[in-house]
Amino acid sequence: MSVLTVPDAIEARRSVRKYTAAPVPDADLTRIITLAGRAPSAWNVQPWRFVAVRDPAVRAQLQQAAYGQPQVGAAPVVIVVYSDMLGAMEILPETTHPGMSEDSRAATVAQVRGIFGAQPDAAREGWGNAQSYLSVGFLLLAAQSLGYATSPMLGFDAAAVKTLLGIPAHATVPALVALGVAAEDGFPTHRLPVERTLRVV
Repeated sequence: MSVLTVPDAIEARRSVRKYTAAPVPDADLTRIITLAGRAPSAWNVQPWRFVAVRDPAVRAQLQQAAYGQPQVGAAPVVIVVYSDMLGAMEILPETTHPGMSEDSRAATVAQVRGIFGAQPDAAREGWGNAQSYLSVGFLLLAAQSLGYATSPMLGFDAAAVKTLLGIPAHATVPALVALGVAAEDGFPTHRLPVERTLRVV
């Protein structure tokens, strides 16, 4: 399949709820997640984590946790995006840029741990949750650029999703994303004109 440019992927993307049975090859899934992980991240913390749910039995349980949304059962894979700031804090030395000096890397690790270490879980994970939404946006466009349809979902029982997939209790789950080959066109995009959303000062 041909690869779309970023503007073309943005123009083409829409939420799709019906999918064919065509599988998403491992190579494409890996590429999509790799590109999602290129989203910007303050201090390069990268708190986002992904669980790709292919197993039909697990997807059936996930669909129940998502209040029966049909795209969860219809798509060949559903990606659960979650934020794990405690886990990210543990591996900070791995996310500091290797091009920095050792002193700068150590100072960055100390700074980030100092900022987030004293915060309650809710505040820390709330920050990570906001960061992880950036990766969701990249994921949607990466999938579209490779010819795959998506449907991001915010309606689900996060506690049930975490229990089902063994996601840490302290983590947040910003979105589920159904992913596959579309079996419908989906609704055409309808957005406010830029004059309604942009103010230049």
